[in-house]
Amino acid sequence: MTDIWTSPQPSHSLGGTEALVYIAHEVNSMGTISTRVPDELEAELEAYLEDEKLDRSTAVRKLLSEGLEEWRRERALDQLAAGTVTFSKAAELAGMSVWDFAQLAKERDITWVADEHLDADLEAL
Repeated sequence: MTDIWTSPQPSHSLGGTEALVYIAHEVNSMGTISTRVPDELEAELEAYLEDEKLDRSTAVRKLLSEGLEEWRRERALDQLAAGTVTFSKAAELAGMSVWDFAQLAKERDITWVADEHLDADLEAL
């Protein structure tokens, strides 16, 4: 997201307004992704834009962010269920607190207490 400062930020190499412009440029720096999508998906995106009252770029960033967040959570749950990571590591991979991740694992009926990971999980808490 974009942060906007209303006054120049201190800088050793740049002074006054120049520093503000430099910092604003650094905060706004984003990569560009271009892709082709099927007509049906584009039509659905247009409906989403209208419903959410968002411009196209903001909507695509929001949907991409939400999709990646869900992917991180699913990936962490899969690794936890497979026993390849500890519970605390899975929560970290999911980008969630251990308490929120515990609730998610419970909702998905995933057993996470394994003998080989119990000590590491208890230490992390």
